[in-house]
Amino acid sequence: MAKSRNETMQENRVKLIAAARKAFAKKGYTAASMDDLTAEAGLTRGALYHNFGDKRGLLAAVVDQMDTEMAARAQEIGARAAGDDWQRLMAEGAAYIEMALDPEVQRIVLLDGPAVLGDPSQWPSQNSCLQVTKSAVERLIAQGILKPVDAEAAARLLSGAALNAALWIAASDNPQGVLPKAVEAFQALATGLLLKPE
Repeated sequence: MAKSRNETMQENRVKLIAAARKAFAKKGYTAASMDDLTAEAGLTRGALYHNFGDKRGLLAAVVDQMDTEMAARAQEIGARAAGDDWQRLMAEGAAYIEMALDPEVQRIVLLDGPAVLGDPSQWPSQNSCLQVTKSAVERLIAQGILKPVDAEAAARLLSGAALNAALWIAASDNPQGVLPKAVEAFQALATGLLLKPE
């Protein structure tokens, strides 16, 4: 049975994202050529332009995929953490920060992403992550664990602190040395939201 046009387009998108992710991780956004991106996928530049508009659009798709994966992985780690909802939220934040040690994440999401796509807090993947954090904050306020502050404001500050810690680690000459400092400071800042500090 012949594939529909939509199925072919979806397959091409998947191939191009996979090829771009590999090329961007290996060479970086600037050094990865259009030919690198299309040849690896076995497609033409036309397929890239049709699906993503340009190389920047393809990077946006790769960053969205990776950042969404990072958020899901952090949520899984948080869900498995021992303790209450607060401790799980802290484990989730620390897990997201720790992902900055992954070379692929460093190069694509934390270095090239902001340089090419602009403010990460405006990325669609960050906004969906923000909504998950906001829901967690609302639960914690309802449980009397957090101070009765504006949930969106608290979620934005927690998300922003975790993201900026990850950006700092990625840009550091000594990511392994920066990681424990970043996680400790993130957790210290976050505890200011607790109704009864630990």
